[in-house]
Amino acid sequence: MSVATQRTPRHTTRGVVFIHGAPTALCPHVTWAIEAVLDQRIALDWIPQPILPRTVRTELSWTAAVGTGAELASALRGWEGLRYEVTEDPTAVSDGARWSYTPSLGIHHTMTSVNGDAVIQEDRLRDAMIRVRGDAAALQDEIDLLLGVPWDDELEPFRYAGDGAPVRWLHKVG
Repeated sequence: MSVATQRTPRHTTRGVVFIHGAPTALCPHVTWAIEAVLDQRIALDWIPQPILPRTVRTELSWTAAVGTGAELASALRGWEGLRYEVTEDPTAVSDGARWSYTPSLGIHHTMTSVNGDAVIQEDRLRDAMIRVRGDAAALQDEIDLLLGVPWDDELEPFRYAGDGAPVRWLHKVG
């Protein structure tokens, strides 16, 4: 594992890129996209994804500047057949976050607490309450969307299929 020798950023965080499913033809492109964001070479261990034939999965833990999670999620967004999640841990100066992506739903972003729970910002919750105008069932649907429930429902089988997958740690300074 290599460590860049650049100046240490003021605030760093950690996170994980979970590629839950990727067509094998995308693997080099996914690797290149992550390398471009992290500004260093990486080697990913691709293993078969048993839930979906002809796809593979991998995980990469990273340490880099606050905001890297958003850059990684954006770099991977929109590729045909790719399913992924990117997490970024909270720091003293930033909230935690999770980005989930599926081909059918697109991308979802949520803030996360220290223990990983999804957090709904009060303005988003108030807006949802205004939109539903007292309809309790509609409010539940809005809250589910804010929490990313449809993304979790779609990705959950892929998460379990990857239990026991190897994790590679990558640290970036600079």
